Amino acid sequence: MSLEWSPGSWRGKPAQQMPDYDDPELLAEVERQLATWPPLVFAGECRSLQAKLAEVCAGRAFVLQGGDCAEAFADFRADKIRDTLRVLLQMAVVLTYGAGMPVVKVGRMAGQFAKPRSSPTEVRDGVELPAYRGDIVNGLEFDPESRRPDPRRQLQAYAQAAATLNLLRAFTEGGYASLTRVHQWNLGFVEKSPQGERYRDLADRISDALTFMQACGITDLNTPQITRTSFYTSHECLLLGFEQAMTRVDSTTGLWYDTSAHLLWIGDRTRQLDGAHVEFCRGIANPIGVKAGPSMRPDELLRLIDILNPKNLPGRLMVISRMGADKVERHLPPLVRAVQREGRAVVWSCDPMHGNTIRAASGYKTRPFDRILEEVRRFFAIHRAEGTHAGGIHIEMTGEDVTECTGGAQAITEARLCDRYHTHCDPRLNAQQSLELAFLVAEALKEERAGLRAAC
Repeated sequence: MSLEWSPGSWRGKPAQQMPDYDDPELLAEVERQLATWPPLVFAGECRSLQAKLAEVCAGRAFVLQGGDCAEAFADFRADKIRDTLRVLLQMAVVLTYGAGMPVVKVGRMAGQFAKPRSSPTEVRDGVELPAYRGDIVNGLEFDPESRRPDPRRQLQAYAQAAATLNLLRAFTEGGYASLTRVHQWNLGFVEKSPQGERYRDLADRISDALTFMQACGITDLNTPQITRTSFYTSHECLLLGFEQAMTRVDSTTGLWYDTSAHLLWIGDRTRQLDGAHVEFCRGIANPIGVKAGPSMRPDELLRLIDILNPKNLPGRLMVISRMGADKVERHLPPLVRAVQREGRAVVWSCDPMHGNTIRAASGYKTRPFDRILEEVRRFFAIHRAEGTHAGGIHIEMTGEDVTECTGGAQAITEARLCDRYHTHCDPRLNAQQSLELAFLVAEALKEERAGLRAAC
């Protein structure tokens, strides 16, 4: 791979999962327009995230990454953004208090509009049309006009991302994320559930701790961490023309940053060593993730790491395992051992969603919650066995009371999937299931820390 890089050098590489636009001139005009618009995130924020991920790399913190499968233009509401953030804050509190370590909060929000597809087309009743690739590309409705890729959708995606970021910053810095509000974060439909009761009990203990700290002189006036939190955004690096248009030189360092999000990840379908997506990501200074499915070989992962993080900087690269509950024990350990053997600095994260997707008899795509939990358990067990740090989870979830993943404390059955199946793409955990997962992860992290103490 040539060492020369520019924001557009990816155009000389084979590009997978890219839409076929029928008006190249309009596409070029939209990209030129985006290139003049303000950045959505700033280089300093990306460096701050990398510093926190370096702590994760060292085993001193944990990453919670979650949000929508695919953000939708028609589903753009302030209460939806607030409720998803609220569940992420709840999960982070469970993890921080239960595991006793800082949690780096990263949302699949404010930019997660594009989706890879297993086929470029979709056939219904003998009619073949382009596959739905996310609202930034085309529409979900199955008709020729909706499914035609339209570059102008990128402008709407930018506007929605900017508004979402504005609201997220207001919530996380304006007092909504204050630990004094831990009781108010409980959603109504969760409050009476088993997970809601566990969370309320934990919130009581946090409130007692804050009262004690206040009596000792530690208040929200002299300790801003009590009232605000850092929250970062991420999305899959898929639509490279959009990402190139959002890439700017940082005036303080001279480095290139993709200002569409703090962290971008390369999907399991676009991680080709000589491909366009790897070429683009190797040159930007943002923290980068790479999905690792069952087909990832140890030698391939090592080459990807060397391309994407040649200086071996801690916090620069996250490897997101997405194997499936039945495959993780076979495929993840060789990857972990190879990275350990070669001394590469990576954050290990678990995506327990994508490898556990099935098609129910009713035709709905779903994810059995038991399989999601099992992959997480096995992910932690593998890292305990290898002496490495299970550094994060990456989940598709929502603050809405959906019925998209079967199981959990609510015992959602396949017959109930149709009750509130609202996703535009893949099934998501609801708030109760997300909290249940957080309690499981907190226990696993506590066991990891206990093992480290025993070893010392």
